[in-house]
Amino acid sequence: MIEFNRKIGKITYNAVILTRIGPSFKEMFKCGKTKTSRQKACAEVIKQEYQKLGPIRYQEIVTLVLFIIMAVLWFTREPGFVTGWSALFSEYPGFATDSTVALLVGLLFFLIPAKRLTKTTPAGETVAFDYSPLITWKEFQSFMPWDIAILVGGGFALADGCEESGLSKWMGNKLSPLGSLPVWLIILVSSLLVTSLTEVASNPATITLILPILSPLAEAIHVNPLYILLPSTLSTSFAFLLPVANPPNAIVFSYGHLKVIDMVKAGLGINIVGLAVVMLGMFTWIAPMFDLHTYPSWAPTISNETMP
Repeated sequence: MIEFNRKIGKITYNAVILTRIGPSFKEMFKCGKTKTSRQKACAEVIKQEYQKLGPIRYQEIVTLVLFIIMAVLWFTREPGFVTGWSALFSEYPGFATDSTVALLVGLLFFLIPAKRLTKTTPAGETVAFDYSPLITWKEFQSFMPWDIAILVGGGFALADGCEESGLSKWMGNKLSPLGSLPVWLIILVSSLLVTSLTEVASNPATITLILPILSPLAEAIHVNPLYILLPSTLSTSFAFLLPVANPPNAIVFSYGHLKVIDMVKAGLGINIVGLAVVMLGMFTWIAPMFDLHTYPSWAPTISNETMP
């Protein structure tokens, strides 16, 4: 999920800058200006902190190499224009995934030593060190955000449960009477529903729960599923009302300078503007560009039968 709050922050920052100095691009892109004392002090602090880092260490080099290896393996797994390395496991469909690469590289962190196992003393003697990996299981347990892993995993499990049990199709058929409403109103109602739910649940949990329900609904009323799913997916990022809606909200609220009502007052307007922008984009250029008014051949047709 895209952290929409960050984008709103950038927009707000740009608005403040333009308000402060005016829309003068000449000033914004002017080079060689005399630095103020505050700018010089900031540059000096940054320089001092950079010097404290010292030279790059062995552990940092290994981490960088492993990260590059992981990125290369991700890209070459199924690049599309050539045969990827996943073809080596063609007999086992779904065996090689992005998760496989992440687990493999993560395992290497527990195996590669954090420092050289031996060194040569000035006297020419070889001294052995105790083996210690780049990361130990104790360190991993301390820094691993288990709550996020359980939350995201639980959201996917909940979505799969709705799909396998038939709950998604059942709810889609129950909501099929909405087909008598205009399509734009269905999209607006579903987006409002998602926006409300994401205020009390995480973005991944919301989208993994709602999409398996909205997709059968779109198929039941014979509307391109993307026509409903796209605005609903974008609406999951409109989490500005409550501290629990998004981690950035909780961080700001934790400083104690805001009340819940303050966030509600400020976030309500942003939610309304965000929904308006999504609706305007969907009905003006997104739908014609992606031909969302046409029911695709890959989408099945679900009859409006009452499921047991």
